[in-house]
Formats: sequence, structure tokens, C-alpha cells
Amino acid sequence: MIVDSHAHLVPPDLLKVIRRDRTHFPSLRLIEEGGGIAFAFAGGKATRPVSKPLSDIPGRLAWMRQQGIDRQVCGGWVDMFGYELPGAEGEAWSRLINDALLDLAKTERAFVPLATLPLQDGTRAAAVLKSAVAAGCPGAMIGTLPRGIGSVLDSADLDVFWAAADDVGAAIHIHPSFDAGDVRTYDYGLQNAVGRITDAMVAIARLVCKGHVARYKNIKFIAPMGSAGLPFLIGRLRRNFELTPGVGNPSDALERIYTDTVLHDPRVLRFVIEIVGADRVMMGSDTPFPIGDLMPTKIVAASGVDAATAERINGGLAAELFRLG
Repeated sequence: MIVDSHAHLVPPDLLKVIRRDRTHFPSLRLIEEGGGIAFAFAGGKATRPVSKPLSDIPGRLAWMRQQGIDRQVCGGWVDMFGYELPGAEGEAWSRLINDALLDLAKTERAFVPLATLPLQDGTRAAAVLKSAVAAGCPGAMIGTLPRGIGSVLDSADLDVFWAAADDVGAAIHIHPSFDAGDVRTYDYGLQNAVGRITDAMVAIARLVCKGHVARYKNIKFIAPMGSAGLPFLIGRLRRNFELTPGVGNPSDALERIYTDTVLHDPRVLRFVIEIVGADRVMMGSDTPFPIGDLMPTKIVAASGVDAATAERINGGLAAELFRLG
């Protein structure tokens, strides 16, 4: 079985329900222009419009057939996670998204849904995660900025969420934000090329240093895009561990983190495999975004790994991690 471990979906039925039930979310403003839809949460700036490929189910399935992909693990779209919403609204918003993803997965078995969570409230996030896992999600995709620019995933009030994820053995895909506040990346397309990596790198490094990766042993931590640059920094992180009291051991943590192949260079993939181990790497595409890998098995073949390792990267590990039958 070939499994794409990293993708995003916004079910068409979800957009219909949002339009119909917008009054249920008083802190949400919909912006509809040119047939597209964008969101503004709690008076904040508008998101980018939902791109057509995010909701094009026939097109996605056709692409998967073309690439020989049997299953695709899909989170929602990070821009519309709605972390800016007040707690109760955020919970209702997350449950709405999760219901739509779960309904789509029942109709199209090729899709494996990852839950959206209201990370602005750790207790609510824990409850929504437990409900989603009970309903069939193997875990969740979360953003790096639970309360906007400058916020962190290792905040003490999120401990209840991490404990819940540990209780249910969830896979937690930690996905970078489009805008983490570094204005230097606003030109030349660097928000995608560089900013997403540095955003995820800092967020996950904090979880490593806080000891979360070591403490919550039942969580399947997923740091996308080659572990978000952390393999390159492992020497510096080890040295920091020696110098800084109370910092978690990065070597132990890196041995527990899973990642994907969205790297676009087989030399880099070989390096990541050497540092983290082939048993921690899954093929991924990041579809439908242009910065993603639209021929995701090609980089695995080009990396030069043996047939058994390629088979595990292309689906064997993901089938175990996401509990696919």
C-alpha cells in the first residue's frame, strides 16, 4: 500500500455548511469574492482564499491514481484553523471541520482524516481530540502558533492537551504557519521556501527542550519536511543541551520524531535518513500546494535506498502510524 502521509483538504460540503451556518460563529467574517471564500477570525486579517485544489475531490483522486497512491492522510488547511476564535466558538469550529473530514473519509476511503483542534484552549483541545480519535481520526494536525504570532506549543496551559494526546496514542502532525511574523520572509516567496521551515524548527525545538517529546512517549510526533531542519542542527542542539540546565536531550528526542520526504532534493533526503533513520521517514506530498511534491515517490527512488526501505517509506510506516487497514 502506497500512503501519502502529508496532505490538506477542505471538503466541499464543509464550505456549504459554513455558508449556511455562519450566524453560529459571531466572531467569524466570511469574505466571498470571485467565487472564492476567505475567512477573518475575531476581527483579524483575512486569510488567503480557499484554493480550488483544496476542495477538488475528483481532481485529487485522479492525481492519486496517476501517482499510484492508495491512501492519503489529510489535515485541514492551517489558515482556517481559527485559533483566534473565543474558546467555545473555536471548539464548535473545530468540531465542524472534523465532522466534514470524517464524513468525506466514509465516502472516499482513500482519505485518512487528521483532526483540527481549538488549541487556543488546552482543555477544549483535549476534549475535541479525544472525540475525534473515538470517531476514527488517528490523530490531529496542529499549527505552530496556538495564540498567534509569538505563541508557543510548550505553554503550560496546553499540558492538558499533550496529556490527552498521550492517553490516546495520537499522531500529532505539527504543521508550520504561513506567516510566523518574520517580515524578512515576505519577499521572493520565502514564506514558503524558508519561513515555514524556521517556524516549525523553533516550535518543535521548544517541545524537545521542554522535554515533551521524551515525556509523552505514546504520542507520535510528526515534524514535516525532513524534521524541519532539526537534523542539520543536531550537533548544536546537543551542545546547547550540555550548556543549558533543564533542557531536554535532543538526541533522544530526534529518535522519537517522525518526518516526511517533502524536501525536493534526494541528497537532502539521504542526509535526513542518515540522521533520523529510515524507520522514521514517510513519503509525503503536501498537496495541493505548489511548494509541495507532486511526484512524491520519485524522490524516494532517487535517494538510492534499497527496495525494502523504499517500501516502508512509501507506505509501510504510515500504515502502522495511522492505523490503516
